[in-house]
Amino acid sequence: MLAALPFPVIDPVAVEIGPLAIRWYALAYIAGILLGWWYIHRLNRRHAVMARTDVDDFVVWATLGIILGGRLGYVLFYQPGYFLANPAEILFVWQGGMSFHGGLLGIGAAVVVFARRRRIKLLSLADLVACAAPIGLFFGRIANFINAELYGRVSGVPWAMVFPNAGPEPRHPSQLYEAALEGLLLFVVLLILARLPAVRARPGLLTGVFLVGYGAARSFVELFREPDAFLGYLPGGVTMGQVLSIPMILVGVALLVGASTRRAERLKR
Repeated sequence: MLAALPFPVIDPVAVEIGPLAIRWYALAYIAGILLGWWYIHRLNRRHAVMARTDVDDFVVWATLGIILGGRLGYVLFYQPGYFLANPAEILFVWQGGMSFHGGLLGIGAAVVVFARRRRIKLLSLADLVACAAPIGLFFGRIANFINAELYGRVSGVPWAMVFPNAGPEPRHPSQLYEAALEGLLLFVVLLILARLPAVRARPGLLTGVFLVGYGAARSFVELFREPDAFLGYLPGGVTMGQVLSIPMILVGVALLVGASTRRAERLKR
């Protein structure tokens, strides 16, 4: 057996009061949404995209988009056959099963509809959301690690771990790789870019960076992450996560090209 670090077993339930159990996964969603809301408020003071009350209203739209899109994305992308046979279980979100790519589509729809209803510049709003998104990604991947789910492939690296219910072999802690790349690194890159006037004057550029950055990071980490047991590898040895990241990268590249070729907007002083 290969050497491995001990897995830091943490109870998935953070707080339990009688029949009420609050899980770390739920707290991760709450932390991501609340901190994202706070961060968008800070960015909006500099970018002046919308009124303060619009930011407060948008967080409700964003929450619905993330939850509904994430769940429907999981149903359609990962287990359509199972949920077609068991449609009632689509509502059983407490049993797990959320898709980032579905959540992205959900919040994307929320951004489009909200921007039109409030007459806010679509790409400028999308840029604010893109800058805040890595916060939620970071907390979500940490929660995946605590739950010992979405673990990596068998490996002999010194930091490999034996995950509960994943057999005796040590594996990559791929959740931490994703938290570092999709969360911390992408957040820092967008934070730096958002401070540059030349970037702020080109709406859509930050969204493009996020889409390309996430798609590239996710595709890379999929090389170390164990595919879902019910899916396995797709033809050509790729994974569903890599396949779903391709359109993200393409849309991101299109936004980068469009933002770079359009005439820069005049910033408000």
